[in-house]
Amino acid sequence: MLSASSAAVVRATLPVVRDHAAAITAEFYPSMFAAHPDLLNLFNQGNQASGRQQVALAAAVVAYAQHLLDGTPFGPIADRIAHKHVSLGVRPGQYPIVGVHLIGAVATVLGDAVTPAVAAAWEEVYWLFAVSLIAAEARLFQAAGVTPDALWRPWRVAKRNDEAVDTASFTLVPDDGGPVPTFEPGQYVSVAVDLPDGHRQPRQYSLSQAPERSELRITVRRVRGSGGAPAGAVSNFLHDHVRTDDILLLGPPSGEVTLDHGNRPVVLISAGIGITPMLSMLDHLAATQPSREVVAVHAETSPDRHAHRAEFARLAGSKQLTWYETGATGEQTGFVDVGAIPLPGNAIAYLCGPIEFMRDVRAGLLSRGVHADDIRYEVFSPGML
Repeated sequence: MLSASSAAVVRATLPVVRDHAAAITAEFYPSMFAAHPDLLNLFNQGNQASGRQQVALAAAVVAYAQHLLDGTPFGPIADRIAHKHVSLGVRPGQYPIVGVHLIGAVATVLGDAVTPAVAAAWEEVYWLFAVSLIAAEARLFQAAGVTPDALWRPWRVAKRNDEAVDTASFTLVPDDGGPVPTFEPGQYVSVAVDLPDGHRQPRQYSLSQAPERSELRITVRRVRGSGGAPAGAVSNFLHDHVRTDDILLLGPPSGEVTLDHGNRPVVLISAGIGITPMLSMLDHLAATQPSREVVAVHAETSPDRHAHRAEFARLAGSKQLTWYETGATGEQTGFVDVGAIPLPGNAIAYLCGPIEFMRDVRAGLLSRGVHADDIRYEVFSPGML
């Protein structure tokens, strides 16, 4: 709980911090990386270059401060951050580094407005935030049977398969003789690669098969540079350099957006490479609850880019809808029409795809009476907190 004196200061200064939050985090990251260049290997440099990481941190800190002041729900955001941190091996000892540079960035951006009392109040906010995450992450590390210092395991590529234009799957088996970890349908793993420039970069990829197997599978879409945005360093490396029998480093399965184990109907709505966690859920349901009601919806730019198209059709069965921008015989065209989706009563909806897609679909589902708590979505870029 925030102390009374700090609460008064935070309440008075929150509007200013909120208005300058993006500038604060834009100052914070370069400062921290200059002092601790080893942390460059921990953060997605593509998100750094685009500014998405800065916006995500700003939103999280402001949301947590609001939570401390008035109880605005923060649990789902905390869960998402904790799972991401565990998948990357974030250490408790790194939180003080972040705190020093984050509070320093506040002082740099806001200048004389940051009195000792203001700095102390926001330090209290940060440390309450940090301690809650450290505790949550410790529980997740323990449950996964790993530590931040022994996170990465070597996995051998047992099979590589081209699934669609710019999309390949990699079936992986442990190279260390250890067991295949269990996971929940909808979870992801981090993959760490050593790039030609000498930097190690991690990325998260959904597991695209059910857990009832002696292997893991990820499906990766090549991110091509366009509109001034750089090409995806890790996705292009995997496509261009990783073949059967190569070794990849994987973290433990992580992610809080997982399939509900009850009997309620399930609606799966994806776009692009967002199909991957839906495949894991469909595969699991086919093996364990074949009579459970499922509606599967997917949107793609064209049929030749529809990854795992035949597998998706086989697992989804008759209750599936597919939209293509370019169309195909027997397929619907245009963007997903949420009004055309047959929604079973009391259904849980899962979304995965571009941020704008999920925002639009979520709004459509809400307008059709689906409760906000029954709309769950996976995000791999730092947005839609």
